[in-house]
Amino acid sequence: MARTKWNDLTDQQKAAIIAAAAVDGGLRLWAGRDLAARDRHEVNGPKWLWAAGLSTINSLGVLPALYLLLGRRRRAADAAAS
Repeated sequence: MARTKWNDLTDQQKAAIIAAAAVDGGLRLWAGRDLAARDRHEVNGPKWLWAAGLSTINSLGVLPALYLLLGRRRRAADAAAS
């Protein structure tokens, strides 16, 4: 199968790729900043492993979303507010 070139894609396909990349970049930025602001005891699992995964694995937003949903422990201030 021949590789598809960027110029061979339709405008809709290009827009979908750009939108997916923007969502992934935004999630990575959000997850990375959140991870950097937390102490290691506020993270489920090794903090260094989350950082390595978020910075190297291309997951189209799946890994940052997993971190934001499952990788964080509730902070004491967050737990007291609910």
